[in-house]
Amino acid sequence: QVQLMESGGGSVQAGESLRLSCLVSGYTRTAYSITWFRQAPGKEREGVASFSTGYSRDGASVSNYADSVKGRFTISRDDANNRVYLQMNGLKPEDTAMYYCALAQTCFGRCFKPSQYDYWGQGTQVTVSS
Repeated sequence: QVQLMESGGGSVQAGESLRLSCLVSGYTRTAYSITWFRQAPGKEREGVASFSTGYSRDGASVSNYADSVKGRFTISRDDANNRVYLQMNGLKPEDTAMYYCALAQTCFGRCFKPSQYDYWGQGTQVTVSS
């Protein structure tokens, strides 16, 4: 059974940083995409950072970012601990949302549509005050 569990959310002031963690268990394939999504009240869920690997012969991986977070957020993985991180620097009040990690088995690259994802975590709240 595949499970994803987010942690690391919290309340911070504008300009500060947070690091979110997504613990992945039960997934045994080498090809996958993991994306961090966020959803603010009254808004649609949007993808902010994705990481894809295992789809090419050379083993290359690729990361993609939404324009709104490019240069501020960084997605990374820790294979030894089965975790994917989202480092968020220079946080802004508009970054306030529930953040989710999700795993897709058959999407590579800029996969920011929620419908492309097979597994989801329960979310972690990020609140940024001005």
